Formats: sequence, C-alpha cells, structure tokens
Amino acid sequence: MPRIEAVHVGVPVQRGVPAAAPGVGELDDGLPGESHRVADVVHSLTGDVDVAASHGPGRYPMGQRPGAGGQGTMRIVGLLGGMSWESSIEYERLINEGVRRELGGTHSADLVIRSFDFAAIESLQERGDWEEAGRILAGAARRLQESGAEVIVLCTNTMHVVAPAIEAAIDVEFLHLADATADAVRRVGVRRVALLGTRYTMEQDFYRGRLEGHGLEVLVPEEPDRTLVHDVIYDELVRGVVEERSRGAYLEVIDRLVDRGAEGVIAGCTEIELLVRPEDVDLPYFPTTRLHAEAAVAAALAAEPEAR
Repeated sequence: MPRIEAVHVGVPVQRGVPAAAPGVGELDDGLPGESHRVADVVHSLTGDVDVAASHGPGRYPMGQRPGAGGQGTMRIVGLLGGMSWESSIEYERLINEGVRRELGGTHSADLVIRSFDFAAIESLQERGDWEEAGRILAGAARRLQESGAEVIVLCTNTMHVVAPAIEAAIDVEFLHLADATADAVRRVGVRRVALLGTRYTMEQDFYRGRLEGHGLEVLVPEEPDRTLVHDVIYDELVRGVVEERSRGAYLEVIDRLVDRGAEGVIAGCTEIELLVRPEDVDLPYFPTTRLHAEAAVAAALAAEPEAR
C-alpha cells in the first residue's frame, strides 16, 4: 500500500504559548512532554466561523456545508489517532475519500483530530494500566466533543479495551469498531471467523466478546502463531516496516486457521492491512480500518445520529 500523506488539524504547541487564533484551545491529556491544540474554528463556504458559538456545537449553518443530496449538514467527526499513526493516517484518507465519493466536487470530511505519541500509550499497554489509558483517552474524547465533534472514532482495535470509559465521558455517538466489523462479516454470511490482532485483542474479551455478541464464532491463532502475529505488529508494522517474509508468515497462520474451519479473516489490528492485502487471501477478508472509516462516513452524512 502506498504511503499517503495527510494534514492534521491537531498540532503540537509548547506549554504556556498563547493560542494563535480565537477558538483554538490547548489540550492537556496528562501525557508527558507536549500538549496539543484542537481547532474548533472550522471553515464554511463563506469564510471562517466559530461553529460552536454561532450555530451550536458541531453544526454548519444550513445550506453552507451540505450533507447528502446537497441539503442539511455534515456532522463533524472526531478522531482519536496515533495508535499508531501508520494506520490512523489511513483513516483520514479513507474518510475523506468516502465523503468526496458521496458528495462529489471538492467536498472532504470535517474532522477534528487528536493524534497521540504512541510510545506513551504502548507503555501503558505493557504495564497493563488500562485504567490510566482509559482516563487519558476519555479526556481526549471529551475535548474533541467540546471542539465540535458529534461522532467519535477511536482509530485502533486494541484500545477499544477502554471504550466503556470513552463512552461514559461523552454525550455524542461513539462508533465501536467491533460493531462495524461484525456487521460486515454477517452481511456476507460468514459465521466462523478468524481474528488476527495484538495479543490483547486476540486474548481478551473486550473485542472477541463483542463479536460473539453479534452471533459470530471467533477463532484466534494458537501458539506460537499468536506470539508471531503480535510481535510483527509491534516490532515492524507500527514502525512503518513491511516485510515480505512477515506477509508470508501471516498467510501461513491464516492457512492454519482455515484448516480449523475459519470462513473469513478479520484484520483485527489496523496496521495488519498494511501487510496483508485482500488479494493475498482466498476467503472473505475484513479490513477493520476501511470498515470503520466507511461507518464514519455514513455517520457523518446521516440525517440523524444514532440513539445512545
């Protein structure tokens, strides 16, 4: 997959430096080092407007930023990314492409983004400090909402372990990645599906259990395959390294899961899509980044938000 460059609206700033423009505030999520700005000043077709102050949180004036069919509004999507940025940059590309596909012309998605330093998040994962990780991500999600986001997307499978903390912190729609994935699996009639991901995703119930709640039977690799899948993610993919030998090893893991009865394969880590492509496998393949991004496009253009 080619490397795609994207522009983030969240940019690092030094602590104590005043905001450069009205409507831009400093975020402090409790992580060491830099803090981040998230701009809640957005552009309408007539110029810069402070949406929250002028038209209510997260909304463009009617007719200035059309939704489907040229009427209504496009909802602002908040992205919690950087875990790792190798995959979250794909979220931005896919969501923007989806909005342009649906609306045409020069339309693009209306996004506010918080991109984390993954090293800090990875440290919490290794320590098993999910409570602190949940506090950090929940606070960031709340600040995205305060910046106008009406839909929150967590751009990582593994960190959905703290999805309950995020949902409890916000009053807007949260798009759970496992739900979007399960919907896609069921639409093609697959019931027994292989799940590849980090060790946390493959072994803990927060993701497998959510899939099983949709009526799916979930198969995960046995050892030593499970460790191999996990190690390739953290030693290579999140560092931007895509090795042909690792692709071959993953395909062998998939073959063994097919031998156990898998009817399809979920790329349950957003970086896996950088390694295993749909054309590499001979059975239904469910790339979670793309599925989640498509769900975000649908939510952004929906006339009414899903009931919480």
